[in-house]
Amino acid sequence: MPTAVLTDRERTAVQAYLRLLHTVRAAFDGPPEGGGPVVVPPVVLAEADGALARAGLTGNEEEFLRLVGHWCPRE
Repeated sequence: MPTAVLTDRERTAVQAYLRLLHTVRAAFDGPPEGGGPVVVPPVVLAEADGALARAGLTGNEEEFLRLVGHWCPRE
């Protein structure tokens, strides 16, 4: 259960980050043999990057990861 009160933009940034995290995990958990390199769709990266910028958290990873930790502890 989230313990921090996030702004809409912060919540959007956290959710985009979590989607990116799940996408990367799924890519690495895919078939290890016969596949090419792991590819994360550019749109997923762009979504996370844009949401981070709109929340004013670009370059402030410590604050952003604190918000992620409050929103989704120990995933």
